[in-house]
Amino acid sequence: MKLMIASDLHGDAESTAALLRDFDESLAERLVLLGDLLYHGPRNDLPAGYAPKEVIRLLNERREVLLCVRGNCDTEVDQMVLNFPILSDSAYIVAGRYTLYATHGHRDGEAAPPPLRPGEILLCGHTHVPAARPMACGNLYVNPGSVSIPKEGSPKSYLLLDSEQGTLSFRALGGQEYRRFDLT
Repeated sequence: MKLMIASDLHGDAESTAALLRDFDESLAERLVLLGDLLYHGPRNDLPAGYAPKEVIRLLNERREVLLCVRGNCDTEVDQMVLNFPILSDSAYIVAGRYTLYATHGHRDGEAAPPPLRPGEILLCGHTHVPAARPMACGNLYVNPGSVSIPKEGSPKSYLLLDSEQGTLSFRALGGQEYRRFDLT
Protein backbone atom coordinates (compact mmCIF):
# COMPACT_ATOMS: atom_id res chain seq x y z
CA MET A 1 0.00 0.00 0.00
CA LYS A 2 1.18 3.50 -0.81
CA LEU A 3 -0.14 6.55 1.06
CA MET A 4 0.51 10.23 0.45
CA ILE A 5 0.53 12.20 3.72
CA ALA A 6 0.27 16.00 3.80
CA SER A 7 -0.66 18.74 6.23
CA ASP A 8 -1.30 22.42 6.65
CA LEU A 9 -2.75 23.46 3.28
CA HIS A 10 -4.06 26.68 4.86
CA GLY A 11 -6.28 27.59 1.91
CA ASP A 12 -3.44 27.74 -0.62
CA ALA A 13 -5.11 26.68 -3.90
CA GLU A 14 -1.90 26.77 -5.98
CA SER A 15 -0.06 24.45 -3.59
CA THR A 16 -3.12 22.21 -3.17
CA ALA A 17 -3.40 21.82 -6.96
CA ALA A 18 0.32 20.93 -7.12
CA LEU A 19 -0.15 18.39 -4.31
CA LEU A 20 -3.03 16.75 -6.19
CA ARG A 21 -0.96 16.56 -9.38
CA ASP A 22 1.79 14.86 -7.39
CA PHE A 23 -0.81 12.53 -5.87
CA ASP A 24 -1.95 11.46 -9.34
CA GLU A 25 1.63 10.78 -10.43
CA SER A 26 2.52 8.92 -7.22
CA LEU A 27 -0.03 6.14 -7.71
CA ALA A 28 -0.82 6.35 -3.98
CA GLU A 29 -4.08 4.77 -2.92
CA ARG A 30 -5.06 7.43 -0.39
CA LEU A 31 -4.24 11.01 0.51
CA VAL A 32 -4.06 11.48 4.28
CA LEU A 33 -4.50 15.13 5.32
CA LEU A 34 -3.43 16.03 8.85
CA GLY A 35 -5.56 19.17 9.23
CA ASP A 36 -5.57 22.92 8.71
CA LEU A 37 -7.14 22.70 5.27
CA LEU A 38 -8.81 26.05 4.54
CA TYR A 39 -7.64 28.81 6.85
CA HIS A 40 -4.30 30.19 7.96
CA GLY A 41 -4.81 31.21 11.59
CA PRO A 42 -3.58 34.42 13.24
CA ARG A 43 0.12 33.41 13.52
CA ASN A 44 0.71 32.81 9.81
CA ASP A 45 0.79 35.21 6.90
CA LEU A 46 -1.58 34.49 4.03
CA PRO A 47 -0.04 32.04 1.59
CA ALA A 48 0.57 33.45 -1.90
CA GLY A 49 -2.11 31.21 -3.45
CA TYR A 50 -4.74 31.83 -0.76
CA ALA A 51 -8.13 30.91 -2.22
CA PRO A 52 -10.06 28.68 0.23
CA LYS A 53 -13.12 28.37 -2.05
CA GLU A 54 -10.88 26.87 -4.74
CA VAL A 55 -9.33 24.49 -2.18
CA ILE A 56 -12.88 23.40 -1.26
CA ARG A 57 -13.61 22.59 -4.91
CA LEU A 58 -10.29 20.78 -5.44
CA LEU A 59 -10.68 18.63 -2.33
CA ASN A 60 -14.38 17.87 -2.82
CA GLU A 61 -13.54 16.50 -6.28
CA ARG A 62 -11.19 13.98 -4.57
CA ARG A 63 -13.36 13.08 -1.58
CA GLU A 64 -13.20 9.33 -2.33
CA VAL A 65 -9.44 9.15 -1.73
CA LEU A 66 -9.14 11.51 1.26
CA LEU A 67 -8.64 10.53 4.90
CA CYS A 68 -8.56 13.60 7.14
CA VAL A 69 -8.17 14.65 10.75
CA ARG A 70 -9.02 18.00 12.25
CA GLY A 71 -6.42 20.72 12.69
CA ASN A 72 -6.51 23.62 15.11
CA CYS A 73 -7.71 25.93 12.27
CA ASP A 74 -10.52 23.57 11.13
CA THR A 75 -14.09 24.16 12.38
CA GLU A 76 -17.63 22.88 12.10
CA VAL A 77 -18.29 25.60 9.51
CA ASP A 78 -15.60 24.05 7.29
CA GLN A 79 -17.38 20.69 7.51
CA MET A 80 -20.50 22.36 6.08
CA VAL A 81 -18.70 23.00 2.76
CA LEU A 82 -16.45 19.93 2.58
CA ASN A 83 -18.04 16.69 1.32
CA PHE A 84 -15.82 14.37 3.37
CA PRO A 85 -15.29 14.06 7.14
CA ILE A 86 -12.70 16.36 8.72
CA LEU A 87 -13.78 16.72 12.36
CA SER A 88 -12.17 13.68 13.96
CA ASP A 89 -9.20 14.65 16.12
CA SER A 90 -7.39 11.41 15.30
CA ALA A 91 -7.53 8.23 13.24
CA TYR A 92 -5.82 4.87 13.21
CA ILE A 93 -4.70 3.76 9.77
CA VAL A 94 -3.33 0.33 8.95
CA ALA A 95 -0.97 0.33 5.96
CA GLY A 96 0.40 -3.13 5.39
CA ARG A 97 2.39 -4.07 8.48
CA TYR A 98 2.41 -0.50 9.85
CA THR A 99 -0.10 1.08 12.22
CA LEU A 100 -0.32 4.85 12.00
CA TYR A 101 -1.90 7.19 14.55
CA ALA A 102 -2.83 10.31 12.58
CA THR A 103 -3.51 13.58 14.38
CA HIS A 104 -2.79 17.25 13.72
CA GLY A 105 -0.30 17.57 16.57
CA HIS A 106 -1.55 20.61 18.44
CA ARG A 107 -2.84 18.44 21.31
CA ASP A 108 -1.34 14.98 20.93
CA GLY A 109 2.14 15.21 19.47
CA GLU A 110 5.77 14.42 19.96
CA ALA A 111 5.99 16.22 23.34
CA ALA A 112 2.66 14.82 24.58
CA PRO A 113 2.05 11.60 22.65
CA PRO A 114 -1.21 9.68 22.78
CA PRO A 115 -1.12 6.13 24.15
CA LEU A 116 0.70 4.18 21.44
CA ARG A 117 1.49 0.51 21.22
CA PRO A 118 5.14 -0.35 20.61
CA GLY A 119 6.09 0.09 16.97
CA GLU A 120 3.23 2.42 16.01
CA ILE A 121 3.92 5.55 13.97
CA LEU A 122 2.67 8.94 15.19
CA LEU A 123 1.74 11.18 12.23
CA CYS A 124 1.47 14.88 13.06
CA GLY A 125 1.35 18.15 11.18
CA HIS A 126 1.02 21.54 12.91
CA THR A 127 4.70 22.53 13.20
CA HIS A 128 5.21 22.97 9.42
CA VAL A 129 8.62 21.30 9.85
CA PRO A 130 9.31 17.89 8.23
CA ALA A 131 10.62 15.25 10.63
CA ALA A 132 11.05 11.53 11.19
CA ARG A 133 12.65 10.48 14.44
CA PRO A 134 12.43 7.65 16.96
CA MET A 135 10.40 8.00 20.14
CA ALA A 136 10.22 5.82 23.24
CA CYS A 137 8.97 2.22 23.06
CA GLY A 138 10.05 1.79 19.46
CA ASN A 139 7.59 4.37 18.15
CA LEU A 140 8.32 6.84 15.39
CA TYR A 141 7.30 10.52 15.16
CA VAL A 142 6.68 11.66 11.58
CA ASN A 143 5.71 15.10 10.29
CA PRO A 144 5.31 15.82 6.55
CA GLY A 145 5.93 19.56 6.94
CA SER A 146 3.55 22.00 5.26
CA VAL A 147 2.20 22.14 1.74
CA SER A 148 1.72 25.92 1.91
CA ILE A 149 3.67 27.63 4.70
CA PRO A 150 6.89 25.68 5.37
CA LYS A 151 9.06 26.71 8.29
CA GLU A 152 12.74 26.49 9.31
CA GLY A 153 13.94 26.60 5.71
CA SER A 154 12.09 23.47 4.66
CA PRO A 155 10.42 23.13 1.24
CA LYS A 156 6.69 22.91 0.64
CA SER A 157 6.45 19.19 1.26
CA TYR A 158 4.56 15.95 1.81
CA LEU A 159 5.37 12.28 2.44
CA LEU A 160 4.94 9.07 0.53
CA LEU A 161 4.70 5.97 2.70
CA ASP A 162 5.32 2.74 0.81
CA SER A 163 4.39 -0.13 3.12
CA GLU A 164 5.76 -2.80 0.75
CA GLN A 165 9.18 -1.13 0.54
CA GLY A 166 9.09 -0.02 4.19
CA THR A 167 10.04 3.56 3.33
CA LEU A 168 8.98 7.13 3.97
CA SER A 169 9.92 9.46 1.15
CA PHE A 170 9.94 13.19 1.94
CA ARG A 171 9.07 15.09 -1.24
CA ALA A 172 8.94 18.72 -2.23
CA LEU A 173 5.96 19.87 -4.26
CA GLY A 174 6.72 18.78 -7.79
CA GLY A 175 7.70 15.29 -6.62
CA GLN A 176 11.44 15.66 -5.95
CA GLU A 177 12.53 13.38 -3.11
CA TYR A 178 14.83 15.18 -0.68
CA ARG A 179 14.99 12.66 2.17
CA ARG A 180 14.24 8.98 2.65
CA PHE A 181 13.61 7.20 5.93
CA ASP A 182 13.79 3.41 6.18
CA LEU A 183 11.06 1.97 8.42
CA THR A 184 12.57 -1.49 8.71
